[in-house]
Amino acid sequence: MPPATNPKKSTAPKTAKKKVSKAAEDDEFEQWQKSRQLTKPKDQLELTDAELKEIIPRVLQSVNVQQPDNLVQYSFNLGEFVPAPSAGNAVLVFSQKGTFLHKESDDARKQLIAQGIDPLELGTAPSIALMLSPSQAPIIEVAPKENESEAEDEEEPEKSDEEGEGGGEVAQAATEVEEEQKAEAGPVPGKKIINQFNFCERAALTYTNPRMNRETQTIPPPKGSYSSNVLQWIIYDAYQHDYEEQQLEKERERERREQGKMTVSKPGMKKVAGKVQISEAVQGRVFECWKTLERMLNLNTFDYIAKDYRYWEDPADEFREEEGTLLPLWKFSYEKTKKNTVTDMVWNPHYYDLFAVCLGFLDFMKPIKGGAICLFTIKNPSFPDYICITEAAVMCIDIHKKYPYMLVVGLYDGNVMVYNIQATCKVPAFQSNSVTQKHSNIVWEVKWAPDLPDGEMNFYSVSSDGKVIHWILMQNEFAVTTIINLYLEKEPVRGPDGTLVKRKACASCVAFHPENPLIYLVGTEEGLIYKCSTAYSTSYLFTYNAHHMPVYRVDYNKLNSDIFASCSGDWRIKIWEDNRQEPLFVFDLGACVGDVKWAPYSSTVFGAVTSRGSAYVFDLNVNKYKPICVQAIVSKKKYKLTRIAFNNKLPVIICGDDKGCVTALKLSPNLRVPCKPPKKQQHLDQHTLQIMKLDRLLSLVREPTVLTAPPDPAGSTDS
Repeated sequence: MPPATNPKKSTAPKTAKKKVSKAAEDDEFEQWQKSRQLTKPKDQLELTDAELKEIIPRVLQSVNVQQPDNLVQYSFNLGEFVPAPSAGNAVLVFSQKGTFLHKESDDARKQLIAQGIDPLELGTAPSIALMLSPSQAPIIEVAPKENESEAEDEEEPEKSDEEGEGGGEVAQAATEVEEEQKAEAGPVPGKKIINQFNFCERAALTYTNPRMNRETQTIPPPKGSYSSNVLQWIIYDAYQHDYEEQQLEKERERERREQGKMTVSKPGMKKVAGKVQISEAVQGRVFECWKTLERMLNLNTFDYIAKDYRYWEDPADEFREEEGTLLPLWKFSYEKTKKNTVTDMVWNPHYYDLFAVCLGFLDFMKPIKGGAICLFTIKNPSFPDYICITEAAVMCIDIHKKYPYMLVVGLYDGNVMVYNIQATCKVPAFQSNSVTQKHSNIVWEVKWAPDLPDGEMNFYSVSSDGKVIHWILMQNEFAVTTIINLYLEKEPVRGPDGTLVKRKACASCVAFHPENPLIYLVGTEEGLIYKCSTAYSTSYLFTYNAHHMPVYRVDYNKLNSDIFASCSGDWRIKIWEDNRQEPLFVFDLGACVGDVKWAPYSSTVFGAVTSRGSAYVFDLNVNKYKPICVQAIVSKKKYKLTRIAFNNKLPVIICGDDKGCVTALKLSPNLRVPCKPPKKQQHLDQHTLQIMKLDRLLSLVREPTVLTAPPDPAGSTDS
């Protein structure tokens, strides 16, 4: 047979030829390609063959992007920020505290000790048993493992046999040595239980708040001098008076308990057991505490407004000429009277931060049932201090100058009421009779009069029925006297039976002379102003043809009683002088003027409000033709301003609108410029300077008096 050929040897030359042919083709292709010349940089790093062949390991690391780095914390010990340890990449997904403890752990031992159980007696803690002597150590049996082979079980008897032959003596000797060691060592004491005599002290360093000094400026408290004598009988009388007060309080408490027993409870009402009736004195003290706390909270809430109210002075007034501004401070309102209209406002003459607000209505096409009297204070702008709810709308109010807790109000139904808010606000102290002692129409204004010689308090009221009535507060009722019936100076009208009937004038406002309490002015809905006297009930002292529409307010100047201002629905404000037919000044505001008031600090400044929601402040000494401040207080499309009032002590005014809201505003310095005394009259006070300023202004406006020459009898001869 021929020898077999090796297939590998036969195929090798063929593959070599293919490789050579491919290399030749590549060389021919490279000749056609563009030649490349490799450039070697000068700073090329030369590596050895071993370094070139070295395999560089690559390590992939995971980075948590949301993990914070470069954390620092402030060290109070070093006084600087130190780096904080990293939180790590561990993410806590779920954590739950368990209620099981390992019986060999320290927490388990502490729990047993706290429960009064000795862990040594329980025998469940091998780690504790090691602390004791071998004689006290508990015997622990170890169960054999299941996976041990049977060969081990077979070897055990063989070993025991060997020990039985020669090892018994050795084991006995070992036990004797162990007993001797136990006797020498003695019992091993256990760990002491923690009690009030076994403790250690630890000290900690807390952060000390830095102290800062801040300066402030406040009004100094009023000071006064007081002197008295302390004698034995004075002390005795004081103790006797206190004892009598205690006895009276006990008597009142006993009477209240008896009345509570006598009253029959309504069906369905359950008497709550365990509650003790609190006396009125305790209730008053608790109420005062709550009031103080509420005022503190409001002061902290409106702290920035309170600072503006006390210390703000507009610095821009230095660059304004004949112009000022009003800074809005607070808004006062009561939730249940937001539909009512502010019909009158008056500041308390004794407490300069307290004012009373009447809430009724002026839109007679939309009458509102009920009214209210709210007494607000600047210390608590969020809620009124006193609230008096009435069945009819309240149209006017006045506060007694000598007794600031006595209020008199006039109602829409013609009644008048007197409240003593020191006693209670729920029930009036005096109330007119709804049948006989009352006006037959709306009471538009009430004014307190000076007390009578016998000490009785009294006041006057005017109404649309044309009457001016004098009310005297007797023991428990009113004494009523009609001062005057206002009649128009026109021809009488024939009645249905042919009798002549005089036409009455409808009174709308009243103002008493500041110096002469017998003289007063009455404004009417016909536009006339009557000057009357309480001593004459049949005639007028003077009549002013003031306006063409109802007169809403007449107000005397606070520093010159011969000057008064009036406003009306004919858009005009007029300044009058006593016993002069023509007004001194006339201002047209372009809207119905609801109220006008003279400022108490200046003889030439007065303010007014209109139905367009704007407040006007005039200063006749600065500008005799236009106001020096016109500012919109409320939106003219939704609201109307009805009343204005100046504070008697501070440069603050309040304006009421037809939605039961009162806005407090502060006057800028240009609206209250004081008078500067002349160089040669530095001793004159501000009151005298204000009077002189107004007289100097009026001398330019008054018409000069024309002196008529007396007849000359010698020159008059008959021709």
